[in-house]
Amino acid sequence: MNKLLVALGLAATVALVGCNKDKAPETGATTGEHLENAADQAGHDIATAIDTTGDQIDAAADHTATATAEAAAETEAAAREAAANTAGAVESTAADMKEKAQQ
Repeated sequence: MNKLLVALGLAATVALVGCNKDKAPETGATTGEHLENAADQAGHDIATAIDTTGDQIDAAADHTATATAEAAAETEAAAREAAANTAGAVESTAADMKEKAQQ
């Protein structure tokens, strides 16, 4: 099947490039000129796709950095709260023990 597809592709390429070197009546351009225009357009499309992808990658990196900073701030706040709660519990337990010891 692959050999058949390769053969058909090769035949189509030869037909496009080799058969029509004269000006086509409907556009006035040769097959070679059509191929050059198609290659130019493909080049522009690829450049646009690369630019768009770069912009999307930059936006994703910015979003990730912001989310990471927010997560770090939330983690720090949670750690501070946990430390304060632990300190409060230790103080409360110490006060209870001191009170019981004095009785």
